[in-house]
Amino acid sequence: MSKLIALIILLGTLAVSSAIYVPLLGVLVRFRAQYNPRGLQLDDEGAPQPHTGPVVTSYFAMMKRVYRIEGWAGLYKGFMPTFLSTSFVAASVLLFTDIPSPSHGKYHAPNTSLLGTLLYAITLMFVSLPTSIITYRSITTPYKLPYFNAFKALRAILTPTECRKPWILYFTPGLLAAEVLHIIIVVACLGPIRRWLLPRPETSSFPFADYSPTKFGIYVAVVLLTTAVLSPLEVMSIRLAIQRNHASAEYNSVSQEVEGDTEENVEFSGNEEDVIALRSEADPYLGLVDCAKRMVNEEGVISLYRAWWCTLLGGLGSAASY
Repeated sequence: MSKLIALIILLGTLAVSSAIYVPLLGVLVRFRAQYNPRGLQLDDEGAPQPHTGPVVTSYFAMMKRVYRIEGWAGLYKGFMPTFLSTSFVAASVLLFTDIPSPSHGKYHAPNTSLLGTLLYAITLMFVSLPTSIITYRSITTPYKLPYFNAFKALRAILTPTECRKPWILYFTPGLLAAEVLHIIIVVACLGPIRRWLLPRPETSSFPFADYSPTKFGIYVAVVLLTTAVLSPLEVMSIRLAIQRNHASAEYNSVSQEVEGDTEENVEFSGNEEDVIALRSEADPYLGLVDCAKRMVNEEGVISLYRAWWCTLLGGLGSAASY
């Protein structure tokens, strides 16, 4: 009975936190997914054409744009997959184990060896990867997705191939590599350094009570250095996750499927102006390295560091979260 009450309280808390978290996540995902080519594009006949889509250069400019075009409904795209997946994981942990529930986007594991922690984090990522893909696509789709019709929503954001073979999501080029590299850096590199420089206080309830200013300064420097690697991985993970997988003999495995191989169109949001511009599926990223090269060549190095301060804040915040 006590667990049931705790579950009800937990779900209520998750609903409130999701109401705050989802709009911020949605803006971040759209900003990092936004395609801002810096040069002329070629049309079907090879003639140069200027980029005609929206150009958004800051996180808060994206927030204003989403609200102006789609209103609150646009800011809450991705709410249902985020809330349901978080609730399922948290409820399972609460009902069947004694391990504290993991928070979204962070790698928490039972006290074990470094290898055990690494395996735990990779397993958790592997289980949650399809949900992350669905969430990112729900946020970036131009369609208005129903909240309580999962099948219709999935048909809008997944290709027929992905609906028939959902495991193909794990073979999205470069995505698993980006996620695993991110985990290795956070768990195997940043984690041990944090525990060495910022040990958990034994007596004080204030997390920074026993911290040495010198060690804390060194940790901040380490976080800055790791941000230089983690931020591009996070940006590329979003770019790769929203690339839909197709299966057609005439096309690349992640390029546009042949005409007639798609489901019926879903109701469009009704806005003539696109909130964001996405890279054409006809010329997809072929892997993690290819994604990095193309982003640098087409959009500049700065495209890999969109909202880098979110990554930095996450690294600094982890000092008080363990």
